[in-house]
Amino acid sequence: MPAIPRSPSRAAESLPRQRLYESGMSNWTTPADIRSRVLREWQRGRLLSASLTGEALYPWRIPLKGPTTALLADQFDAVRQWIRALADGAKTEAGKSGSSAGYRLEFQEINHRQLGRNHVPVAAWLDTEGDALALIGKRREAARFHELATTIALAFPQLQTWLARRPLRVLEQADDWPGLLGVLRWIAGHPRPNVYLRQIDVPGVHSKFIERQRALLSELLDLVLPASAIAAASAGGAAGFERRYGFRAKPLPIRFRLLDGTLHGLTDLTVPCDEFARLSLLARRVFITENEINFLAFPRVPDSLVIFGAGYGFDPLAEASWLQARDIFYWGDIDSHGFAILDQLRGHFPHARSLLMDRATLLAHRPLWGREDTPTQRELSRLHADEAGLYDDLRHDRLGPAVRLEQERIGFAWVQAALAVVDPDSLRGSS
Repeated sequence: MPAIPRSPSRAAESLPRQRLYESGMSNWTTPADIRSRVLREWQRGRLLSASLTGEALYPWRIPLKGPTTALLADQFDAVRQWIRALADGAKTEAGKSGSSAGYRLEFQEINHRQLGRNHVPVAAWLDTEGDALALIGKRREAARFHELATTIALAFPQLQTWLARRPLRVLEQADDWPGLLGVLRWIAGHPRPNVYLRQIDVPGVHSKFIERQRALLSELLDLVLPASAIAAASAGGAAGFERRYGFRAKPLPIRFRLLDGTLHGLTDLTVPCDEFARLSLLARRVFITENEINFLAFPRVPDSLVIFGAGYGFDPLAEASWLQARDIFYWGDIDSHGFAILDQLRGHFPHARSLLMDRATLLAHRPLWGREDTPTQRELSRLHADEAGLYDDLRHDRLGPAVRLEQERIGFAWVQAALAVVDPDSLRGSS
């Protein structure tokens, strides 16, 4: 290594290191900066993926920010201390590893008219993967990753690209890979099994483990399984895991009340969605409300039933094809999300109408307005013209900031008056 420049004054020997920053040189690269740069690449996964992708990362040159030639004379003491700190850092890192691991410095000769020839570091070099890992203390983690990657790739060669793309995810789940690989093997050998997750027979694996790992398993199964083994391509995320891969899902319950008469003496019933789909009740009108008290207090309406809604989830109702021949009325909050839910419902039942979600109802209850926490701004293509106009006023704050009228705040007399004028024959098919 070239000699560190000698100072014109011995007083520089006692110059505290913080003077480097007091002199306005805080942008000069320090050993900590070099480590931070390497650590950022580790956190991006690049250091681990390079060995799988064949990226020629080493020798890796990291340019240094340092003094300009003009500053050498004015800040000579600070320059000497900066160079000493870099050199000490290189030696310290090498000493920690017990070998020559760590960075080495590249020097450039500068011929200064006052100071003569001096050598100033311009770059740090990491010659091997081991050098980089030793610098940030990640040798053990890297060894563990390579061990896991080898095991996973041997079991499922289709995952090699994924391993290079998600190396830190591999490490995060290090202890879970025996179970994950066991589940992958079982599902690959039993495509579309039509059983509950609880029935997967993998030693040491229980259904809670699979439920906890559904998001990761979905990533892997989409790469491992042939397209023919995907039972429902439209089902995504952890919630759609069972449907996507052909498992039996826990039946979602549907709660409803008969508003005119009883079913074997019962008026308030909760049944699995598949049984609800087979009921084909004779009621001509179906009301859906999102509030349980409104559901319980819903007035008596001839030839009708009311369903306790499920927010943004209408897939279970869609299985009941007999609802397509019924008049459907949706009663939700008058806010941006209320209209978004209505829009989603119409994706399954285009003929559905809104109830008590109009401008007159909103304005009549102004003293009861609240504020919506996180309004949605997205475009809704299935709203009718009057609904779309009110939705635009709400999402653009034309009536006030994040205006919201919760459905349970609407007066009961107002509800009864609205139901009294419901005429399903005239509403069916209108827009």
